[in-house]
Amino acid sequence: MWVLPLSRILTLKQLITELILHAVQPLVEDTSSLNIVLERPKSADHGDFASNIAMQLAKPLKQNPRVIAQQIIDGLPANQVISKVEIAGAGFINFFVSAHSKQAIVHTILRAGEDFGRNTSGQQQPVQVEFVSANPTGPLHVGHGRGAAVGDCLCRLLAANGWRVTREFYYNDAGAQIDNLTKSVLARAQGILPSDPAFPEDGYRGDYIADIAEAYLAKASVTADDMQVTASGTLEDVDAIRKFAVAYLRHEQDLDLQAFQIKFDVFSLESALYTEGKVEQTVQALIASGHTYEQDNALWLRTTDFGDDKDRVMRKKEGGYTYFVPDVAYHREKWNRGFSRVINEQGADHHSTITRVRAGLQALDVGIPQGWPEYVLHQMVTVMRGGEEVKLSKRAGSYVTLRDLIEEVGCDATRYFLAARSPDSQLVFDIDLARAQTNDNPVYYIQYAHARICSVLHQWGGDIARLQQAELSPLTSAAETALMQMLSQYPELVASACQALAPHMVANYLKELASALHSYYNDTKFLVEDAHVKQARLSLITATRTVLRNGLGLLGVSAPEKM
Repeated sequence: MWVLPLSRILTLKQLITELILHAVQPLVEDTSSLNIVLERPKSADHGDFASNIAMQLAKPLKQNPRVIAQQIIDGLPANQVISKVEIAGAGFINFFVSAHSKQAIVHTILRAGEDFGRNTSGQQQPVQVEFVSANPTGPLHVGHGRGAAVGDCLCRLLAANGWRVTREFYYNDAGAQIDNLTKSVLARAQGILPSDPAFPEDGYRGDYIADIAEAYLAKASVTADDMQVTASGTLEDVDAIRKFAVAYLRHEQDLDLQAFQIKFDVFSLESALYTEGKVEQTVQALIASGHTYEQDNALWLRTTDFGDDKDRVMRKKEGGYTYFVPDVAYHREKWNRGFSRVINEQGADHHSTITRVRAGLQALDVGIPQGWPEYVLHQMVTVMRGGEEVKLSKRAGSYVTLRDLIEEVGCDATRYFLAARSPDSQLVFDIDLARAQTNDNPVYYIQYAHARICSVLHQWGGDIARLQQAELSPLTSAAETALMQMLSQYPELVASACQALAPHMVANYLKELASALHSYYNDTKFLVEDAHVKQARLSLITATRTVLRNGLGLLGVSAPEKM
C-alpha cells in the first residue's frame, strides 16, 4: 500500500492532491505545471472533494475527460484515505474520504495545539505591513480603528503562514493639516474659542485642542515612541507649539493603540523624509531617470507612461512638493530596506493615490515591480446606537473615537466587529449588538462556544494529554462528522485568508464552527458511562476548542474559559 509520510502533510486536501498527482504522472510527461484543484461539493452525496483534473487534461491528451478520469482512478495508489471514488458529469472526479481519515483530524489538532493551521509557505521572507498611519492631528477615530483591526489581523495571518512581518506606522507630521493643528492650539492658548470668528477657519475644534494648549502653557513634557518634548510655554514660538502638539497627539494615539492591543515595530515620520533629504534625493532620482519635465514653472512627472490618466505635478509653481512626492520617497525607503513585499492597509480615500505612487516608483527605474506595493483599502464605518447614527465624540467633537468604542463595548467586540466584514464593504457598527450577551452577537457566540467546552472539560477533570491517544471510532453521528469536516477545513482557511488578504474569512469561519459546536453540545451528552464514547467526544470538543482559540488569536480576540 502506498504511504505518504505524514510529516509532509497536514490536511486531507493535501493528501488527496498527492494521490492524484501520483496517478497522473504516467499520463503526462511533465506534471510541474499542473494545477490540481480540489473543491468541497455543496452536497455530501457528491463526496468530500471533487476535482476537474480530467477535464484539464482532455485537450493536451486528446481524450474524452471521462476516459481520463477513469485512468486516474485506476492509477490511484492503494491507501486508507479514500473509501470511494466516482465520476460525475462531464468528467469530475468525486472523492469520498474514509471515516478513519476524517476522525484522524482530531488527533492531528490535539498534537499540533497552537500550531494547528500554521504553515511555512512564506518561508520567513520579509513583508512590511503599514497600517493606521493617522495624521497626528487628533485621537484615532473609528475609521482608524477599522484599519488597525484589519491591519493587525493581516499581520497575524501572514505570520501564521510563515512570513516575517514588520508592522509600521507612518506619521504624516508635515503639511497643511499640521499647520492647522498648530494654529488651533495657538488660538486656544490665546483664549480664542472655536465659536469665535477669530478661530482658524480650518482649525480643529475638539476639546482635546484645549487640553494640548493647557499642557503647553503649563510647560508639560510628553513622550511618544522615541521622542520626548517639553513645552516652552512661549506663544511666540510657533515651531515649539507645532512640535509639542504633534508629540502630544502621538502620545494620545499611542494610548489608543494600547487600548486596542496593537503594537508596531517601526514608526516613520514624514518630516524625517524632508530633514534627512530623502524627498529631495527621490526628486533628483526621478529627474535623472528622464521621466520628468518642466511646464508652467512647475515640475511634472510623466505618470501617463505608467498607466495614470494624466501627468502629475511634483513641484508646484509657487514652490513646495505635492503630497504624493513624499509618499514616493517613503516607499522608495521601504524598497531600499529590503522589503520586496509591502502591504498598505488604508482608507478608501487613498484609492486615487495608488496609481501615482506606483507610477513614481516605476519611474525610478530601480527594478521595483509593477503592482508594488499591495493595497488593502477599507470603507467607512457607521456607528449606531438605539437605531440612530452616532456622529460625535465629546472629546473629539467631530467624530467617534476608537477609544469611545472600546469603552462602550470592550476591546474584543470592537476588534471582531471591525474585522468581520470584507474591508471593501461599508460597515455598520451596532453598539447595542456588540454589547449584547446573546447568541445574536457573533463574538459572544464564538467565545461562548469556547467557554462551554472549557466547562465540560473542567467537570471531567481528566488529563487532556491522554486524549491524544483516545479511540475515535465512536465519532460516527452526522453532527460529529460535520464538526470534524469543519475542523479539517481550518488549515485551508488560514492559507486562503492570507492569500486573499481577507481576515473576515476567519471571522466567518469561526461563526460557522461555533454554530456546529453549539448544535452538537445541545444534542449530546459528553460525560457518559461508556469510557470509549466519553473520551472520543471529549477529544472532539477539545480539538474544537483548540481551533476556536487559534482562530480567535488570528483576530486578536481572547478565548475566555468562563462567561
